[in-house]
Amino acid sequence: MTSPPPAGGAGQPVSGARGEAVARERERLRALRERREAQSAGSGIDGFTVRRWRKAGVLGAQAVPKAHALLRQLADLARDAAQDVAHEALADALRDEPDHRLLPAVRAVLERVDPTTVATALTEAHAGGFLWLSEVGEQRLTVLTAGDDTLTAPGSEDPSGAIALLAAFSALTAEGTAAFPSRMLPRVLPWIPLSVLDDLIDAEVVGPEHQPWQYRAEETDHAYLKARLVPDQVTAEQATALEWTARERRNAFLAGGEPLPSAGDVYDLLERVADGDASVVKELERELPRDLVLRLRRLLDGVAVGNWDRDIWEDRGLWRLIFALWEPKAAVNPSRSPLHALMALRQAYDLLCMNDLARASAQIDKLVSYEAADPACRAEALNFHAYTLLLQEELDAAALVLEGIRDAHERAESNLCMLRRRQAVQRNDRPAASNPYLDLGLPHGAPSWTTRYRDLRREHVRDVDMSARLNSAMKRIRDAERDEDWSGFFVLPLDLDVFELPDEVPVTLVPPLAPLTRRTTSLSPEGLALVRQRAVADLLPHLLNAPRRPDRNARTHTP
Repeated sequence: MTSPPPAGGAGQPVSGARGEAVARERERLRALRERREAQSAGSGIDGFTVRRWRKAGVLGAQAVPKAHALLRQLADLARDAAQDVAHEALADALRDEPDHRLLPAVRAVLERVDPTTVATALTEAHAGGFLWLSEVGEQRLTVLTAGDDTLTAPGSEDPSGAIALLAAFSALTAEGTAAFPSRMLPRVLPWIPLSVLDDLIDAEVVGPEHQPWQYRAEETDHAYLKARLVPDQVTAEQATALEWTARERRNAFLAGGEPLPSAGDVYDLLERVADGDASVVKELERELPRDLVLRLRRLLDGVAVGNWDRDIWEDRGLWRLIFALWEPKAAVNPSRSPLHALMALRQAYDLLCMNDLARASAQIDKLVSYEAADPACRAEALNFHAYTLLLQEELDAAALVLEGIRDAHERAESNLCMLRRRQAVQRNDRPAASNPYLDLGLPHGAPSWTTRYRDLRREHVRDVDMSARLNSAMKRIRDAERDEDWSGFFVLPLDLDVFELPDEVPVTLVPPLAPLTRRTTSLSPEGLALVRQRAVADLLPHLLNAPRRPDRNARTHTP
Protein backbone atom coordinates (compact mmCIF):
# COMPACT_ATOMS: atom_id res chain seq x y z
CA MET A 1 0.00 0.00 0.00
CA THR A 2 1.35 3.45 -0.94
CA SER A 3 1.79 5.83 1.99
CA PRO A 4 0.21 9.27 1.65
CA PRO A 5 2.59 12.18 1.00
CA PRO A 6 3.39 14.58 3.79
CA ALA A 7 0.77 17.24 4.40
CA GLY A 8 3.20 19.99 3.46
CA GLY A 9 3.62 18.69 -0.08
CA ALA A 10 6.20 16.50 -1.75
CA GLY A 11 9.66 16.88 -0.28
CA GLN A 12 8.43 19.25 2.44
CA PRO A 13 8.98 18.44 6.09
CA VAL A 14 5.98 17.99 8.34
CA SER A 15 6.06 19.43 11.79
CA GLY A 16 3.88 19.95 14.79
CA ALA A 17 0.59 18.13 15.71
CA ARG A 18 -0.28 17.41 12.08
CA GLY A 19 3.05 15.65 11.57
CA GLU A 20 2.44 13.50 14.62
CA ALA A 21 -1.01 12.51 13.30
CA VAL A 22 0.46 11.51 9.96
CA ALA A 23 3.11 9.43 11.69
CA ARG A 24 0.48 7.63 13.78
CA GLU A 25 -1.61 6.85 10.69
CA ARG A 26 1.48 5.47 8.89
CA GLU A 27 2.23 3.26 11.87
CA ARG A 28 -1.38 2.00 12.03
CA LEU A 29 -1.40 1.11 8.33
CA ARG A 30 1.97 -0.64 8.66
CA ALA A 31 0.67 -2.71 11.60
CA LEU A 32 -2.53 -3.56 9.68
CA ARG A 33 -0.48 -4.66 6.67
CA GLU A 34 1.73 -6.86 8.83
CA ARG A 35 -1.31 -8.40 10.53
CA ARG A 36 -2.96 -9.26 7.21
CA GLU A 37 0.24 -10.71 5.87
CA ALA A 38 0.57 -12.82 9.01
CA GLN A 39 -3.02 -14.03 8.68
CA SER A 40 -2.54 -14.90 5.04
CA ALA A 41 0.65 -16.79 5.86
CA GLY A 42 -1.04 -18.63 8.77
CA SER A 43 -4.00 -19.70 6.67
CA GLY A 44 -2.02 -20.63 3.64
CA ILE A 45 -3.97 -18.09 1.59
CA ASP A 46 -2.02 -15.47 -0.28
CA GLY A 47 -2.95 -11.83 -0.43
CA PHE A 48 -4.03 -12.07 -4.06
CA THR A 49 -6.65 -14.68 -3.19
CA VAL A 50 -7.81 -12.63 -0.21
CA ARG A 51 -8.33 -9.61 -2.48
CA ARG A 52 -10.35 -11.72 -4.94
CA TRP A 53 -12.66 -12.94 -2.21
CA ARG A 54 -12.91 -9.43 -0.85
CA LYS A 55 -14.54 -8.42 -4.10
CA ALA A 56 -17.05 -11.28 -3.51
CA GLY A 57 -17.94 -9.88 -0.07
CA VAL A 58 -15.79 -12.33 1.92
CA LEU A 59 -13.41 -10.25 4.04
CA GLY A 60 -10.11 -11.56 5.35
CA ALA A 61 -8.09 -14.73 5.06
CA GLN A 62 -9.91 -16.35 7.98
CA ALA A 63 -13.27 -15.99 6.18
CA VAL A 64 -12.21 -17.73 2.98
CA PRO A 65 -12.23 -21.31 4.41
CA LYS A 66 -15.70 -20.62 5.82
CA ALA A 67 -16.84 -19.57 2.36
CA HIS A 68 -15.33 -22.73 0.90
CA ALA A 69 -17.19 -24.92 3.41
CA LEU A 70 -20.54 -23.26 2.67
CA LEU A 71 -20.09 -23.28 -1.09
CA ARG A 72 -19.10 -26.97 -1.13
CA GLN A 73 -22.47 -27.79 0.44
CA LEU A 74 -24.30 -25.61 -2.05
CA ALA A 75 -22.35 -27.07 -4.97
CA ASP A 76 -23.44 -30.57 -3.94
CA LEU A 77 -27.04 -29.39 -3.84
CA ALA A 78 -26.72 -27.76 -7.25
CA ARG A 79 -25.25 -30.93 -8.74
CA ASP A 80 -28.03 -33.07 -7.26
CA ALA A 81 -30.64 -30.67 -8.64
CA ALA A 82 -28.96 -30.56 -12.06
CA GLN A 83 -28.43 -26.80 -11.78
CA ASP A 84 -25.48 -26.75 -14.15
CA VAL A 85 -25.06 -22.99 -14.40
CA ALA A 86 -25.12 -22.51 -10.64
CA HIS A 87 -22.83 -25.49 -10.10
CA GLU A 88 -20.28 -24.07 -12.55
CA ALA A 89 -20.25 -20.69 -10.79
CA LEU A 90 -19.85 -22.36 -7.38
CA ALA A 91 -17.11 -24.64 -8.69
CA ASP A 92 -15.17 -21.63 -10.00
CA ALA A 93 -15.52 -19.95 -6.61
CA LEU A 94 -14.20 -23.07 -4.91
CA ARG A 95 -11.13 -22.72 -7.17
CA ASP A 96 -10.72 -19.27 -5.61
CA GLU A 97 -12.06 -17.56 -8.70
CA PRO A 98 -15.27 -16.00 -7.41
CA ASP A 99 -16.93 -13.55 -9.76
CA HIS A 100 -20.22 -11.79 -10.43
CA ARG A 101 -22.01 -15.15 -10.93
CA LEU A 102 -21.45 -16.28 -7.33
CA LEU A 103 -24.33 -14.72 -5.45
CA PRO A 104 -26.93 -15.37 -8.19
CA ALA A 105 -25.79 -19.01 -8.08
CA VAL A 106 -26.14 -19.11 -4.29
CA ARG A 107 -29.65 -17.65 -4.59
CA ALA A 108 -30.61 -20.11 -7.35
CA VAL A 109 -29.64 -23.07 -5.16
CA LEU A 110 -31.29 -21.76 -1.98
CA GLU A 111 -34.55 -20.98 -3.76
CA ARG A 112 -35.00 -24.71 -4.43
CA VAL A 113 -34.18 -26.19 -1.03
CA ASP A 114 -36.06 -26.50 2.24
CA PRO A 115 -36.25 -23.61 4.75
CA THR A 116 -33.92 -25.39 7.19
CA THR A 117 -31.13 -25.50 4.62
CA VAL A 118 -31.77 -21.86 3.68
CA ALA A 119 -31.59 -20.78 7.33
CA THR A 120 -28.39 -22.74 7.87
CA ALA A 121 -26.73 -21.20 4.83
CA LEU A 122 -27.72 -17.63 5.72
CA THR A 123 -26.62 -18.13 9.32
CA GLU A 124 -23.22 -19.45 8.22
CA ALA A 125 -22.81 -16.53 5.83
CA HIS A 126 -23.67 -14.14 8.65
CA ALA A 127 -21.28 -15.84 11.06
CA GLY A 128 -18.52 -15.59 8.47
CA GLY A 129 -19.13 -11.87 8.06
CA PHE A 130 -19.96 -12.20 4.34
CA LEU A 131 -21.44 -9.03 2.85
CA TRP A 132 -24.09 -10.94 0.95
CA LEU A 133 -27.25 -9.54 2.54
CA SER A 134 -28.77 -6.11 2.31
CA GLU A 135 -28.25 -3.89 5.32
CA VAL A 136 -31.87 -4.48 6.46
CA GLY A 137 -31.48 -8.23 6.07
CA GLU A 138 -28.18 -8.14 7.95
CA GLN A 139 -29.76 -6.21 10.82
CA ARG A 140 -32.71 -8.64 11.08
CA LEU A 141 -30.45 -11.65 10.94
CA THR A 142 -28.30 -10.18 13.70
CA VAL A 143 -31.35 -9.72 15.90
CA LEU A 144 -32.67 -13.24 15.18
CA THR A 145 -29.36 -14.97 15.85
CA ALA A 146 -29.11 -13.02 19.10
CA GLY A 147 -32.41 -14.56 20.22
CA ASP A 148 -34.37 -11.28 20.27
CA ASP A 149 -38.01 -12.13 19.39
CA THR A 150 -39.34 -8.56 19.47
CA LEU A 151 -38.37 -7.97 15.84
CA THR A 152 -41.17 -6.61 13.69
CA ALA A 153 -41.46 -6.52 9.92
CA PRO A 154 -44.12 -5.50 7.42
CA GLY A 155 -46.47 -8.31 6.49
CA SER A 156 -45.16 -8.41 2.93
CA GLU A 157 -41.65 -9.04 4.28
CA ASP A 158 -42.83 -11.84 6.58
CA PRO A 159 -44.01 -14.42 4.02
CA SER A 160 -44.31 -17.35 6.43
CA GLY A 161 -45.49 -15.26 9.40
CA ALA A 162 -42.54 -16.42 11.49
CA ILE A 163 -41.48 -12.95 12.61
CA ALA A 164 -45.03 -12.03 13.69
CA LEU A 165 -45.22 -15.37 15.48
CA LEU A 166 -42.00 -14.70 17.39
CA ALA A 167 -43.32 -11.29 18.43
CA ALA A 168 -46.58 -12.88 19.63
CA PHE A 169 -44.74 -15.44 21.73
CA SER A 170 -42.50 -12.75 23.17
CA ALA A 171 -45.67 -10.97 24.36
CA LEU A 172 -47.12 -14.25 25.61
CA THR A 173 -44.05 -14.87 27.74
CA ALA A 174 -43.90 -11.31 29.06
CA GLU A 175 -47.59 -10.48 29.44
CA GLY A 176 -49.40 -13.83 29.40
CA THR A 177 -51.40 -12.98 26.25
CA ALA A 178 -50.55 -13.49 22.60
CA ALA A 179 -51.84 -11.10 19.93
CA PHE A 180 -51.50 -12.67 16.51
CA PRO A 181 -53.40 -11.38 13.47
CA SER A 182 -55.93 -13.93 12.22
CA ARG A 183 -55.23 -12.97 8.62
CA MET A 184 -51.72 -14.40 9.01
CA LEU A 185 -52.82 -17.79 10.34
CA PRO A 186 -52.98 -19.39 6.87
CA ARG A 187 -49.29 -18.53 6.53
CA VAL A 188 -48.15 -20.21 9.73
CA LEU A 189 -50.53 -23.16 10.16
CA PRO A 190 -48.99 -25.40 7.47
CA TRP A 191 -45.46 -25.35 8.89
CA ILE A 192 -45.28 -24.40 12.58
CA PRO A 193 -44.23 -27.16 15.00
CA LEU A 194 -47.10 -28.94 16.72
CA SER A 195 -46.00 -27.69 20.14
CA VAL A 196 -46.20 -24.09 18.92
CA LEU A 197 -49.63 -24.71 17.42
CA ASP A 198 -50.73 -26.15 20.77
CA ASP A 199 -49.52 -22.95 22.42
CA LEU A 200 -51.67 -20.92 20.04
CA ILE A 201 -54.66 -23.12 20.84
CA ASP A 202 -54.12 -22.69 24.58
CA ALA A 203 -53.79 -18.92 24.09
CA GLU A 204 -57.12 -18.99 22.16
CA VAL A 205 -55.45 -17.58 19.09
CA VAL A 206 -56.43 -20.69 17.11
CA GLY A 207 -59.90 -22.19 17.50
CA PRO A 208 -62.24 -24.61 15.71
CA GLU A 209 -63.32 -21.87 13.32
CA HIS A 210 -59.80 -21.76 11.87
CA GLN A 211 -59.77 -25.52 11.10
CA PRO A 212 -56.00 -25.87 11.56
CA TRP A 213 -56.15 -29.61 10.77
CA GLN A 214 -56.91 -28.72 7.15
CA TYR A 215 -53.42 -27.23 6.82
CA ARG A 216 -51.50 -30.26 8.07
CA ALA A 217 -50.21 -32.92 5.72
CA GLU A 218 -49.56 -35.53 8.43
CA GLU A 219 -52.62 -37.65 9.24
CA THR A 220 -51.53 -37.90 12.88
CA ASP A 221 -51.46 -34.09 13.15
CA HIS A 222 -54.84 -33.94 11.43
CA ALA A 223 -56.43 -36.31 13.94
CA TYR A 224 -54.67 -34.78 16.94
CA LEU A 225 -55.83 -31.24 16.16
CA LYS A 226 -59.40 -32.40 15.60
CA ALA A 227 -59.30 -34.19 18.94
CA ARG A 228 -58.13 -30.98 20.60
CA LEU A 229 -60.66 -28.65 18.95
CA VAL A 230 -63.63 -30.67 17.58
CA PRO A 231 -63.51 -33.97 19.48
CA ASP A 232 -66.96 -35.04 18.23
CA GLN A 233 -65.62 -35.17 14.66
CA VAL A 234 -62.86 -37.66 15.45
CA THR A 235 -63.51 -41.08 13.92
CA ALA A 236 -63.15 -44.33 15.82
CA GLU A 237 -60.10 -45.20 13.73
CA GLN A 238 -58.47 -41.87 14.52
CA ALA A 239 -59.21 -42.25 18.22
CA THR A 240 -57.62 -45.69 18.18
CA ALA A 241 -54.55 -44.35 16.39
CA LEU A 242 -54.29 -41.59 19.01
CA GLU A 243 -54.80 -44.14 21.81
CA TRP A 244 -57.48 -41.81 23.13
CA THR A 245 -58.93 -44.04 25.83
CA ALA A 246 -61.26 -41.37 27.26
CA ARG A 247 -63.18 -41.20 23.98
CA GLU A 248 -63.19 -44.97 23.56
CA ARG A 249 -64.57 -45.38 27.09
CA ARG A 250 -67.29 -42.81 26.51
CA ASN A 251 -68.34 -44.42 23.23
CA ALA A 252 -68.41 -47.86 24.82
CA PHE A 253 -70.64 -46.54 27.60
CA LEU A 254 -73.03 -44.82 25.19
CA ALA A 255 -73.23 -47.99 23.11
CA GLY A 256 -74.34 -49.87 26.20
CA GLY A 257 -71.39 -52.23 26.05
CA GLU A 258 -68.85 -53.05 28.68
CA PRO A 259 -66.95 -49.84 29.43
CA LEU A 260 -63.20 -49.89 29.55
CA PRO A 261 -61.65 -50.44 32.98
CA SER A 262 -61.37 -47.31 35.10
CA ALA A 263 -61.05 -46.21 38.68
CA GLY A 264 -64.24 -44.49 39.78
CA ASP A 265 -64.64 -42.03 36.92
CA VAL A 266 -67.88 -40.38 35.83
CA TYR A 267 -68.89 -43.38 33.72
CA ASP A 268 -68.72 -45.70 36.73
CA LEU A 269 -71.07 -43.34 38.57
CA LEU A 270 -73.41 -43.06 35.58
CA GLU A 271 -73.50 -46.84 35.31
CA ARG A 272 -74.60 -47.08 38.93
CA VAL A 273 -77.23 -44.39 38.37
CA ALA A 274 -78.48 -46.33 35.36
CA ASP A 275 -78.89 -49.31 37.72
CA GLY A 276 -80.96 -47.17 40.09
CA ASP A 277 -78.30 -46.60 42.76
CA ALA A 278 -79.39 -43.31 44.35
CA SER A 279 -76.50 -43.33 46.83
CA VAL A 280 -74.05 -41.93 44.24
CA VAL A 281 -76.11 -38.90 43.21
CA LYS A 282 -74.10 -36.41 45.28
CA GLU A 283 -70.82 -37.87 44.09
CA LEU A 284 -72.03 -37.73 40.50
CA GLU A 285 -72.91 -34.05 40.86
CA ARG A 286 -69.27 -33.29 41.64
CA GLU A 287 -68.20 -34.89 38.35
CA LEU A 288 -70.76 -33.30 36.04
CA PRO A 289 -70.66 -29.88 34.36
CA ARG A 290 -73.01 -27.24 35.71
CA ASP A 291 -75.79 -27.68 33.15
CA LEU A 292 -75.99 -31.43 33.80
CA VAL A 293 -75.96 -30.87 37.57
CA LEU A 294 -79.03 -28.66 37.14
CA ARG A 295 -80.67 -31.35 35.02
CA LEU A 296 -80.03 -33.96 37.68
CA ARG A 297 -81.51 -31.68 40.32
CA ARG A 298 -84.64 -31.19 38.22
CA LEU A 299 -85.01 -34.94 38.26
CA LEU A 300 -84.65 -35.03 42.05
CA ASP A 301 -87.12 -32.17 42.51
CA GLY A 302 -89.71 -34.03 40.44
CA VAL A 303 -89.62 -37.00 42.80
CA ALA A 304 -91.58 -35.11 45.46
CA VAL A 305 -94.60 -34.57 43.18
CA GLY A 306 -94.16 -37.40 40.72
CA ASN A 307 -93.90 -35.05 37.76
CA TRP A 308 -91.06 -34.37 35.32
CA ASP A 309 -90.55 -32.40 32.14
CA ARG A 310 -90.73 -34.35 28.94
CA ASP A 311 -86.97 -34.18 28.35
CA ILE A 312 -86.46 -36.02 31.66
CA TRP A 313 -88.83 -38.94 31.21
CA GLU A 314 -87.93 -39.35 27.55
CA ASP A 315 -84.44 -40.46 28.69
CA ARG A 316 -85.28 -44.05 29.59
CA GLY A 317 -81.84 -44.46 31.11
CA LEU A 318 -83.05 -42.32 34.04
CA TRP A 319 -86.08 -44.47 34.83
CA ARG A 320 -84.35 -46.83 37.25
CA LEU A 321 -83.10 -43.89 39.31
CA ILE A 322 -86.56 -42.29 39.29
CA PHE A 323 -88.22 -45.54 40.35
CA ALA A 324 -85.65 -45.97 43.12
CA LEU A 325 -86.47 -42.50 44.50
CA TRP A 326 -90.19 -42.17 43.78
CA GLU A 327 -92.71 -43.56 46.24
CA PRO A 328 -96.19 -42.53 45.06
CA LYS A 329 -98.57 -41.53 47.85
CA ALA A 330 -101.67 -41.89 45.68
CA ALA A 331 -102.77 -43.67 42.54
CA VAL A 332 -100.60 -42.74 39.57
CA ASN A 333 -102.22 -41.38 36.42
CA PRO A 334 -100.84 -43.60 33.60
CA SER A 335 -101.83 -41.14 30.88
CA ARG A 336 -99.19 -38.58 31.89
CA SER A 337 -96.27 -40.40 30.25
CA PRO A 338 -94.93 -43.87 29.47
CA LEU A 339 -92.94 -43.62 32.71
CA HIS A 340 -96.14 -42.96 34.70
CA ALA A 341 -97.88 -45.82 32.89
CA LEU A 342 -95.17 -48.28 33.94
CA MET A 343 -95.13 -46.95 37.49
CA ALA A 344 -98.92 -47.31 37.69
CA LEU A 345 -98.68 -50.91 36.53
CA ARG A 346 -95.89 -51.79 38.97
CA GLN A 347 -97.66 -49.92 41.75
CA ALA A 348 -100.84 -51.93 41.20
CA TYR A 349 -98.90 -55.19 41.28
CA ASP A 350 -96.97 -54.23 44.42
CA LEU A 351 -100.20 -53.29 46.22
CA LEU A 352 -101.79 -56.61 45.24
CA CYS A 353 -98.74 -58.43 46.63
CA MET A 354 -99.11 -56.40 49.83
CA ASN A 355 -102.81 -57.34 49.98
CA ASP A 356 -103.68 -53.64 50.09
CA LEU A 357 -106.76 -54.19 47.97
CA ALA A 358 -108.27 -50.74 48.50
CA ARG A 359 -105.26 -48.87 47.12
CA ALA A 360 -104.68 -51.56 44.51
CA SER A 361 -108.24 -51.19 43.21
CA ALA A 362 -107.87 -47.40 43.00
CA GLN A 363 -104.71 -47.79 40.94
CA ILE A 364 -106.20 -50.50 38.74
CA ASP A 365 -109.26 -48.31 38.01
CA LYS A 366 -106.94 -45.63 36.59
CA LEU A 367 -105.15 -48.24 34.50
CA VAL A 368 -108.38 -49.65 33.11
CA SER A 369 -109.68 -46.19 32.22
CA TYR A 370 -106.51 -45.47 30.22
CA GLU A 371 -107.52 -47.09 26.97
CA ALA A 372 -104.58 -45.68 24.98
CA ALA A 373 -102.09 -47.82 26.87
CA ASP A 374 -99.67 -50.14 25.12
CA PRO A 375 -101.54 -53.43 24.32
CA ALA A 376 -99.28 -55.49 26.59
CA CYS A 377 -99.76 -53.05 29.50
CA ARG A 378 -103.50 -52.89 28.80
CA ALA A 379 -103.74 -56.67 28.98
CA GLU A 380 -101.93 -56.68 32.34
CA ALA A 381 -104.24 -53.96 33.70
CA LEU A 382 -107.37 -55.88 32.65
CA ASN A 383 -105.94 -59.08 34.12
CA PHE A 384 -105.39 -57.20 37.42
CA HIS A 385 -108.97 -55.96 37.23
CA ALA A 386 -110.26 -59.49 36.69
CA TYR A 387 -108.24 -60.64 39.71
CA THR A 388 -109.78 -58.01 42.00
CA LEU A 389 -113.22 -59.06 40.75
CA LEU A 390 -112.30 -62.68 41.49
CA LEU A 391 -111.32 -61.78 45.06
CA GLN A 392 -114.81 -60.26 45.43
CA GLU A 393 -116.36 -63.40 43.87
CA GLU A 394 -117.74 -61.37 40.98
CA LEU A 395 -116.92 -64.19 38.61
CA ASP A 396 -119.19 -63.20 35.73
CA ALA A 397 -117.70 -59.72 35.55
CA ALA A 398 -114.19 -61.13 35.84
CA ALA A 399 -114.86 -63.60 33.02
CA LEU A 400 -116.23 -60.83 30.85
CA VAL A 401 -113.03 -58.82 31.34
CA LEU A 402 -110.86 -61.82 30.47
CA GLU A 403 -112.87 -62.53 27.34
CA GLY A 404 -111.42 -59.32 25.91
CA ILE A 405 -107.80 -60.41 26.35
CA ARG A 406 -107.97 -64.20 26.04
CA ASP A 407 -106.21 -64.01 22.67
CA ALA A 408 -103.52 -61.62 23.98
CA HIS A 409 -101.73 -64.16 26.16
CA GLU A 410 -101.87 -67.86 26.95
CA ARG A 411 -102.11 -67.18 30.67
CA ALA A 412 -105.20 -65.01 30.14
CA GLU A 413 -106.89 -68.04 28.54
CA SER A 414 -105.75 -70.17 31.50
CA ASN A 415 -107.20 -67.65 33.96
CA LEU A 416 -110.51 -67.64 32.08
CA CYS A 417 -110.68 -71.43 32.27
CA MET A 418 -109.95 -71.24 36.02
CA LEU A 419 -112.90 -68.84 36.42
CA ARG A 420 -115.21 -71.11 34.44
CA ARG A 421 -114.35 -74.06 36.69
CA ARG A 422 -114.84 -71.95 39.77
CA GLN A 423 -118.26 -70.83 38.53
CA ALA A 424 -119.30 -74.51 38.42
CA VAL A 425 -118.58 -74.97 42.12
CA GLN A 426 -120.92 -73.92 44.88
CA ARG A 427 -119.75 -70.75 46.56
CA ASN A 428 -119.31 -72.35 49.95
CA ASP A 429 -117.27 -75.17 48.44
CA ARG A 430 -114.84 -72.98 46.55
CA PRO A 431 -111.17 -72.84 47.69
CA ALA A 432 -109.45 -69.52 48.49
CA ALA A 433 -109.59 -67.18 45.52
CA SER A 434 -106.21 -65.47 45.91
CA ASN A 435 -103.04 -66.63 44.26
CA PRO A 436 -100.91 -68.05 47.14
CA TYR A 437 -97.69 -66.81 45.58
CA LEU A 438 -99.06 -63.26 45.59
CA ASP A 439 -100.12 -63.78 49.22
CA LEU A 440 -96.40 -64.22 49.91
CA GLY A 441 -95.56 -61.13 47.84
CA LEU A 442 -94.01 -63.13 45.00
CA PRO A 443 -94.74 -63.53 41.28
CA HIS A 444 -96.61 -66.65 40.32
CA GLY A 445 -94.44 -69.77 40.39
CA ALA A 446 -91.48 -68.14 42.17
CA PRO A 447 -89.13 -70.98 43.28
CA SER A 448 -87.96 -69.02 46.35
CA TRP A 449 -91.36 -69.15 48.01
CA THR A 450 -90.20 -71.31 50.96
CA THR A 451 -87.53 -68.79 52.00
CA ARG A 452 -90.04 -65.98 51.64
CA TYR A 453 -92.58 -67.89 53.70
CA ARG A 454 -90.11 -68.44 56.57
CA ASP A 455 -89.06 -64.79 56.55
CA LEU A 456 -92.65 -63.59 56.73
CA ARG A 457 -93.52 -66.06 59.50
CA ARG A 458 -90.69 -64.70 61.62
CA GLU A 459 -91.72 -61.14 60.85
CA HIS A 460 -95.38 -61.72 61.78
CA VAL A 461 -94.91 -64.27 64.53
CA ARG A 462 -97.39 -62.45 66.84
CA ASP A 463 -99.98 -61.69 64.12
CA VAL A 464 -102.45 -64.58 64.24
CA ASP A 465 -104.45 -63.57 61.16
CA MET A 466 -101.34 -63.03 59.03
CA SER A 467 -99.85 -66.31 60.25
CA ALA A 468 -103.03 -68.15 59.25
CA ARG A 469 -102.97 -66.50 55.83
CA LEU A 470 -99.32 -67.42 55.32
CA ASN A 471 -99.89 -71.03 56.42
CA SER A 472 -102.80 -71.32 54.01
CA ALA A 473 -100.67 -70.04 51.13
CA MET A 474 -97.87 -72.44 52.04
CA LYS A 475 -100.24 -75.44 52.12
CA ARG A 476 -101.84 -74.57 48.78
CA ILE A 477 -98.47 -74.22 47.04
CA ARG A 478 -97.23 -77.51 48.48
CA ASP A 479 -100.38 -79.29 47.35
CA ALA A 480 -99.95 -77.84 43.85
CA GLU A 481 -96.31 -78.94 43.73
CA ARG A 482 -97.24 -82.40 44.98
CA ASP A 483 -99.96 -82.81 42.37
CA GLU A 484 -98.01 -80.83 39.77
CA ASP A 485 -101.21 -78.92 39.12
CA TRP A 486 -101.34 -75.13 39.37
CA SER A 487 -104.50 -74.73 37.31
CA GLY A 488 -106.47 -73.63 40.38
CA PHE A 489 -104.39 -70.42 40.72
CA PHE A 490 -105.21 -67.14 38.97
CA VAL A 491 -101.94 -66.17 37.28
CA LEU A 492 -100.56 -62.64 37.33
CA PRO A 493 -98.76 -60.97 35.89
CA LEU A 494 -99.21 -62.40 32.45
CA ASP A 495 -95.69 -61.43 31.35
CA LEU A 496 -93.01 -60.27 33.79
CA ASP A 497 -91.06 -58.62 30.96
CA VAL A 498 -93.76 -55.94 30.73
CA PHE A 499 -92.82 -54.83 34.26
CA GLU A 500 -89.08 -54.65 33.61
CA LEU A 501 -87.43 -51.25 33.77
CA PRO A 502 -85.45 -50.15 30.71
CA ASP A 503 -81.83 -51.28 30.70
CA GLU A 504 -80.50 -48.21 28.94
CA VAL A 505 -77.81 -45.56 29.36
CA PRO A 506 -78.80 -42.15 30.81
CA VAL A 507 -77.58 -40.38 27.70
CA THR A 508 -78.75 -36.93 28.79
CA LEU A 509 -76.44 -37.05 31.81
CA VAL A 510 -73.35 -38.07 29.86
CA PRO A 511 -70.97 -35.08 29.76
CA PRO A 512 -69.86 -33.79 26.37
CA LEU A 513 -66.65 -35.31 25.10
CA ALA A 514 -63.83 -33.25 26.58
CA PRO A 515 -61.14 -32.16 24.10
CA LEU A 516 -57.98 -34.21 24.09
CA THR A 517 -55.42 -32.89 26.55
CA ARG A 518 -52.37 -31.49 24.79
CA ARG A 519 -49.51 -33.93 24.42
CA THR A 520 -46.72 -31.47 23.61
CA THR A 521 -44.51 -29.34 25.83
CA SER A 522 -45.79 -25.85 26.55
CA LEU A 523 -43.58 -23.05 25.16
CA SER A 524 -41.07 -25.61 23.97
CA PRO A 525 -37.63 -24.04 23.34
CA GLU A 526 -37.12 -26.47 20.47
CA GLY A 527 -40.38 -25.38 18.85
CA LEU A 528 -39.56 -21.70 19.14
CA ALA A 529 -36.07 -22.35 17.77
CA LEU A 530 -37.68 -23.83 14.64
CA VAL A 531 -39.88 -20.74 14.29
CA ARG A 532 -36.80 -18.54 14.59
CA GLN A 533 -35.08 -20.69 11.98
CA ARG A 534 -38.02 -20.18 9.63
CA ALA A 535 -37.79 -16.42 10.19
CA VAL A 536 -34.13 -16.58 9.15
CA ALA A 537 -35.05 -18.52 6.00
CA ASP A 538 -37.56 -15.77 5.15
CA LEU A 539 -34.60 -13.39 4.76
CA LEU A 540 -33.60 -15.08 1.50
CA PRO A 541 -35.06 -12.19 -0.58
CA HIS A 542 -32.46 -9.97 1.12
CA LEU A 543 -29.66 -12.00 -0.49
CA LEU A 544 -27.99 -9.62 -2.97
CA ASN A 545 -26.94 -10.27 -6.55
CA ALA A 546 -23.66 -8.51 -5.79
CA PRO A 547 -22.00 -8.08 -2.41
CA ARG A 548 -22.27 -4.82 -0.50
CA ARG A 549 -19.20 -2.59 -0.53
CA PRO A 550 -17.47 -2.70 2.86
CA ASP A 551 -17.45 0.50 4.84
CA ARG A 552 -14.23 2.07 6.19
CA ASN A 553 -14.51 0.09 9.42
CA ALA A 554 -14.69 -3.17 7.49
CA ARG A 555 -11.76 -2.12 5.26
CA THR A 556 -9.48 -1.34 8.14
CA HIS A 557 -10.53 -3.57 11.00
CA THR A 558 -11.74 -6.85 9.55
CA PRO A 559 -9.70 -9.59 11.27
